[in-house]
Amino acid sequence: MLRATLKSLLARKVRLILSGLAVVLGVMFVSGAFVLTDTLSRTFDQVFADAYAEVDVNVASRPNVQVSEAEGAPVNPPFPAATVEEIRAVPGVADAVGLALADGARLIGGDGKVVGSFGPPQLGQNWTGESDVVQLREGREPGADDEIVINAGLAQAGKVNVGDRVGVLTLEPRRDFTVVGIFGYSGGRDSIGGSSEIHFTTPVAQELMLGETGTFNSVSVTAADGVSDTTLRDDLAAALGDRFVVKTGEELSKEMSAAFEEGLTFFNRILLGFAAVALLVGTFLILNTFSIIVAQRTKELALLRAVGASGRQIIGSVVLEAVAVGLLASVFGLAAGVGVGALLAYLFGQFAGGLELAGIGVPVSAVVGAFGVGLLITVVAALLPALRAARIPPIAAMQDVATPDRPLTRVTVSGAVITGAGAILLALGLTDNAGGNVLAVILGGVLATFIGVALLTPLLSRPVVSLLGAIFSFSVPGKLGRLNSGRNPRRTAITAAALMVGIALVTGVTVILDSAKSSLSGLAQDNLRAELVIAGAQSGPRPPSFDRDVLTEAAQIPGVRLADGEYGDLAEVGGERTWVAASSEPAALRQIFGAEPVAGDIDRIGADQMLVRSETATARGWSVGSTVPVQLTRGEARTFTVSGIFTSEVFTNPVVLPQSVTADFAIPHPIQGFVQLESGTAVDEVLPRVEALLADSPEVSVADRDAFIEQQAGQLDILLTMIQILLALAIVIAVLGIVNTLALSVLERTRELGLLRAIGLRRGQTMQMITVEAIVISVFGALLGVVVGTGLGAAVVRALREDGITDLVLPWTQMGIFLGLAALIGVVAAALPAIRAARINILGAIAHD
Repeated sequence: MLRATLKSLLARKVRLILSGLAVVLGVMFVSGAFVLTDTLSRTFDQVFADAYAEVDVNVASRPNVQVSEAEGAPVNPPFPAATVEEIRAVPGVADAVGLALADGARLIGGDGKVVGSFGPPQLGQNWTGESDVVQLREGREPGADDEIVINAGLAQAGKVNVGDRVGVLTLEPRRDFTVVGIFGYSGGRDSIGGSSEIHFTTPVAQELMLGETGTFNSVSVTAADGVSDTTLRDDLAAALGDRFVVKTGEELSKEMSAAFEEGLTFFNRILLGFAAVALLVGTFLILNTFSIIVAQRTKELALLRAVGASGRQIIGSVVLEAVAVGLLASVFGLAAGVGVGALLAYLFGQFAGGLELAGIGVPVSAVVGAFGVGLLITVVAALLPALRAARIPPIAAMQDVATPDRPLTRVTVSGAVITGAGAILLALGLTDNAGGNVLAVILGGVLATFIGVALLTPLLSRPVVSLLGAIFSFSVPGKLGRLNSGRNPRRTAITAAALMVGIALVTGVTVILDSAKSSLSGLAQDNLRAELVIAGAQSGPRPPSFDRDVLTEAAQIPGVRLADGEYGDLAEVGGERTWVAASSEPAALRQIFGAEPVAGDIDRIGADQMLVRSETATARGWSVGSTVPVQLTRGEARTFTVSGIFTSEVFTNPVVLPQSVTADFAIPHPIQGFVQLESGTAVDEVLPRVEALLADSPEVSVADRDAFIEQQAGQLDILLTMIQILLALAIVIAVLGIVNTLALSVLERTRELGLLRAIGLRRGQTMQMITVEAIVISVFGALLGVVVGTGLGAAVVRALREDGITDLVLPWTQMGIFLGLAALIGVVAAALPAIRAARINILGAIAHD
């Protein structure tokens, strides 16, 4: 039996290659995700180890507000410089160096633009001299307040040389400095982890990075000979108390690595999610392939049964073929995944400013994932055809027909039940009735819906395929292609279902994002009453900001009615982390954002007062007159009194504080500006004058309201494009499924094709017949995908109605493109099978058995 199975496998090796390719592509995504995250993890382990190589113990002020990686970088508030001497006096301390260090020092390059950073920090600190790690390569250390030194990576990115005069943005608006030195790192490195570094004199670093001179926010401590790092850490922690966080360099390195790996885990899950989609589509392909092969081998399997093979042996034979395909596909998928992971890691390194990567490795998780997923998917997909093969009676060896189609009743009932279960799960998840497992419930609902619809597809295939095929019935080949595409509903359904999944996901995401874009754009158009908006695109942990004097001067421009600046920060409000805003013109809340008072006065804010959105006030139990403790990023905790409660469609910050407290914000400058014009004033008259005020703020620009709304909505288009690119893999696998089905169908119908050729069907007509069959199946799958995707997208939009997504936008243009693309997919997929069918030897085909 084993020899017979191996011979059967070798005889059908070409047929199994396409089904194996589906597994290869899915496994490639899985193993590539693990290779990528492993490479980046080891890279940043080394980066952080290098960054803290010379740190025995680090003492830092405890952040007033704890933030997650997604919310930005924590801010360590400054402490008096005298604390450094206090630390130096602790027994076991050999030396202590105060640091004024923070993220957010941005260099303005020679082209007048800010040297960007998409991930790595942009550090600014005081120069503390050369060391074993930091070494000057050119120039000297900074001696005057208008002098800086920068790392070589930043110098290269900004095309800056020693002696150049450059601008630097920090907590303060632009300041100009002379570059007097360029430094590198041990091992010939130009940067550590792609970060840029600007070093000032100590007073200037304190002023620009911490907001006040005579202070530091961390201290690098060197242990005396014979004193361990952990001992010194414990002694310092006991001496300094709870005001400070004391950690060894090794602990800091591990902590930073763990935080980075947490972000990588999220990214890894995204890649694995797309891999799961690819493998789901691949399952349909493999199921169809083995179903067709079993049908073609009916007489062969019946003969095996007749000579004594048991049903268990027949099942084992088919499963063994699946295992062989799964093993080979897993090997090639793993190899491809290593290549893809290495490529993505390289692109990440280039995107992060030339990050030096650790060597590409193949972690155990990639190997286990590749073979586990590859084998599991292949065997599970082949199991149903294997069970069907075991039921073939020996008498079938004497018949000339393959196994007949079975009734669709059981499949239809199963599909209806599973589809209903998927709908229930989606309803629970989208209405927040899934407890703490919302994401899992929604994903389960989507999966069940796809499987249920796939099971219902055979019931739909005959009428829908017949209707679609009518378009091509003007010729004999078209009529034959139409009849062929509907002759086996199960096969057509499984082939179309593979394409349905990819098209449905793309359509659903398009519906959701287009609806969100339309809703948010319409909301802003109706409620944002500012003709000009000042803002910038955020490319790092800090949003761009600009000098508050810009708003003061903009308000003096003829034709300007009101100029308002919005400040933002994350604070502890009433014991909970809450985003807070501050406004330079409290009256703008009503005049620009259309806010309406619910209680109290919202047109002004006293020094110790705050305004609150009505939803927040209700949730927290606040009313006018309530006193609430607020801890900002800097400074001591203060108590504010609720003086007004408002509602607004476009102003989403839950708490508004007076502008006087922005000195204690992480960014004490406005991050957005809004300019309202007098009636009759042309935008084109005012915009250039506001633009001129932003000459020293190259990170931000001014645009009219329509352009600003379009720019914000465009970010959703970028997200949609990324999702479509990733889901394209599932569509590629679906194309392979159509090719595979047609190729096997041509083999199955060899004698039939020979007879058609014998009675006059020309080669061109044969190719046209196969192409029509492919187009009908492809368009059927795309039509199903569009319908299912639209339904899923509309359900999500309906669930998000209370979150402001009120418009349901159906992307008719994209739907038409998807259907047209499906027709093109059919033409491409039919090419090889059609050529093969046209080349069939007529006499050999007629004699084929």
